[in-house]
Amino acid sequence: MASAWKAARVKSATTTIFAEMSALAVATSSVNLGQGFPDTDGPDFMVEAARKAIANGVNQYPPGRGIAVLRQAIAAHSDRHYGLDYDPDTEVVVTTGATEALAAAILAFVDPGDEVIALEPFYDSYAASIDLAGGVRVGVGLFGPDFALDLAELEAAFTPRTKVLLINSPHNPTGTVLGRAELAEIAEMAIRHDVLVICDEVYEHLIFDDAEHIPLATFPGMRERTVRISSSGKTFSATGWKIGWAMSTPELIGEITAVKQFLTYVSGAPFQPAIALALDNGDAWVKQARSDLQQKRDRLAAGLRSVGLQPVLPRGTYFMTTDVTSLGYADGVEFCRDLPNRCQVVAIPHQVFYDRVDHGKPYVRWAFCKQDHVIDEAVRRLGRLSPPE
Repeated sequence: MASAWKAARVKSATTTIFAEMSALAVATSSVNLGQGFPDTDGPDFMVEAARKAIANGVNQYPPGRGIAVLRQAIAAHSDRHYGLDYDPDTEVVVTTGATEALAAAILAFVDPGDEVIALEPFYDSYAASIDLAGGVRVGVGLFGPDFALDLAELEAAFTPRTKVLLINSPHNPTGTVLGRAELAEIAEMAIRHDVLVICDEVYEHLIFDDAEHIPLATFPGMRERTVRISSSGKTFSATGWKIGWAMSTPELIGEITAVKQFLTYVSGAPFQPAIALALDNGDAWVKQARSDLQQKRDRLAAGLRSVGLQPVLPRGTYFMTTDVTSLGYADGVEFCRDLPNRCQVVAIPHQVFYDRVDHGKPYVRWAFCKQDHVIDEAVRRLGRLSPPE
């Protein structure tokens, strides 16, 4: 009966693959390399600041746009790292993680029938938010085996109905980091087609080797048409605190805030001063965390190679991709559902992030934001796999 009452616009808002695979991990006592959360905490000084805030009674509603000291820290962080200056009073809003910021932005600017261009594979909340707004999702592929952006396909995706361009770099799940030349062309297209750009930058500091995160808002003519969204969860290993933010012009932030107030209203009162402290004083910690994460990336890559899987080495994020056809599987979902019972390890199939499912079928995503002994144990268990004769 319940299905008869379900609104059509929530077709993407179902139980996620992350919930399914995490439940399977618990049921099978598996090592969970599926969902992207670290198994260590962020900097001690940040955690202690949250404890003190709770003890000192910072437990009631914070201001709707977030406490002033956090908005100031967000603005200072943007200026320090990218030379992008935002007014903390009018151009910054604190949200319940980046997911709420994305949902509020999409709901604020997308009307039914408006087209939203996004990089495919998509982070799963994009599909749900666009559906809830009544928008039309238009995917532009970052497809294997190299997961590179086809700029000609992006240009062809624009139509008179295009309202928003949603860019995710560093990109989840592929680990692609868009380069300066690609971003310059994207900026030119956005201006020429007069669209709003929403940038999901939550992995802005989780970049490796020679990769550089360059916000689209730094390109000429882009600041006034770009909403930048980021979060403390990935940068400071505090995914459960759900402290995110959006930055843009006063007009655009005003519209996002108007929607956000009816989603969660406010959240995370004792965490907000702790994240402000981390943003102001955590650059050295983040630099070391990024170096450690790159070593974990390389450690897992070597382990996957040892069991017959060839990883695509990511330039950013927590995630690494492998093609599982070398182990006799044509379907990553089948592989991921077999894996916990076969090896007691959990991963995430790529195809759940795609509209064009066939492009994702051979691929599986592995999270490497885990302690070394956890990665080693996962690799040991994966040794039970063997390529086909």
